Amino acid sequence: MNKFMELLGDKLMPLAAKLGENRYLTTLRDAFMLAFPLTMFGSIAVVLMNLPFWSDETKAVLQLYLGNAQNATMSIMTVFVVFGIGYSLSKYYKVEAIYGGAVALASFLILTPFFFNSANGELVTGALSLDRLGAKGMFIGMITGFIAGELYRFFVQRDWTIKMPDGVPPAVAKSFAALIPAVLTLSIFLVINIVVQFFFNTNLHDVVYTVIQKPLVGLGSGIIPTLIALFFVQVLWFFGLHGQIIVNSVMDPIWNTLMLENLDAYKAGSPLPHIITKPFMEVFTVGMGGSGMTLAVVIALAFLMKSKQSKEIGRLALGPGIFNVNEPVLFGMPIVLNATILIPWILAPLIVTTLNYFVMAAGIVPAPTGVSVPWTVPIIINGILATNSWLGGALQVVDFFIVLIIWYPFLKLVDRTNIARESEAAIK
Repeated sequence: MNKFMELLGDKLMPLAAKLGENRYLTTLRDAFMLAFPLTMFGSIAVVLMNLPFWSDETKAVLQLYLGNAQNATMSIMTVFVVFGIGYSLSKYYKVEAIYGGAVALASFLILTPFFFNSANGELVTGALSLDRLGAKGMFIGMITGFIAGELYRFFVQRDWTIKMPDGVPPAVAKSFAALIPAVLTLSIFLVINIVVQFFFNTNLHDVVYTVIQKPLVGLGSGIIPTLIALFFVQVLWFFGLHGQIIVNSVMDPIWNTLMLENLDAYKAGSPLPHIITKPFMEVFTVGMGGSGMTLAVVIALAFLMKSKQSKEIGRLALGPGIFNVNEPVLFGMPIVLNATILIPWILAPLIVTTLNYFVMAAGIVPAPTGVSVPWTVPIIINGILATNSWLGGALQVVDFFIVLIIWYPFLKLVDRTNIARESEAAIK
């Protein structure tokens, strides 16, 4: 076992380090974090509009007055992500970041059709469809953001800029410096849009959605790829690397797109198309005490174990663990690099996630609606908010006891070791 873990660490840690330092993955992570407080505001509005005890008349009134809170945030999440990619990538290259973000967003809008078919089939022109600014436009937005950011910094770093005299105000000088790079970048995207429209009679939104986004989203919504991603989260954490950041930087575009598609269906009163979404992965994994669902572990250490060391670690980790911060137990027990508890550490989240998936697939518990719940919201409350049903919280209670049962024999083994060590210390 030790040789296997050493071999795995030697192979995995360099790869994880490279992924963690990759400029495109870190840029994507930062872009989604830029959108996070805005989508959280929209999620609060959606929760308020759809509380289960409201009558249909009350919901209609709330939709009238609160609907724009969601339309202006979650429904156009791609807008914030595109701007964030252009901004973060420009900042990485040490060029004027605000103009990089603005150019990326304008490039995305150049590729976006300003027309759509209404519900009754009429063609509406001079307007943007919300779905192209949300779930449906997510992947073309990310691709555009990265390409626009690279083109903009390329032209800036080649010094294709207009330099103003020293006496000119800085804001004006920066604006003129960005002029030529912005015009060149936007011109490239305009030419691309013209070529696609003229020769293929379509638009890049539909091409990317059909060829790239739908297959990837379909793959990411399956239970097997999800379990593989979760497995790597746990393994990376075992070696002391932040598994969530590394794996989520790859999977977040897919899980967030699934979340937005669920939200659109939920607003329309249609069946939810997906079980696995960003809220599913956060609320029913991280939202149960942090990575590895360790709230049950912390409570077992604090109240079911006998050694002084176990009790102290459990009680110190209990407060943070309630709010899904579990570094105290990860490094205090420790879980990191502790081969004794490797099996439950990896096995418990995989078993619970599989159970949750099939329980929701069977319709016993509703799937998450697409509302984004802050990861620090405690267990049961976050389950209810994510699913808009008390059954979401009840499922987490079941999950809690499953994790506890899986971990208990291994915790007793650790506890016996601690008791023996404390007895030896007392004799000395």
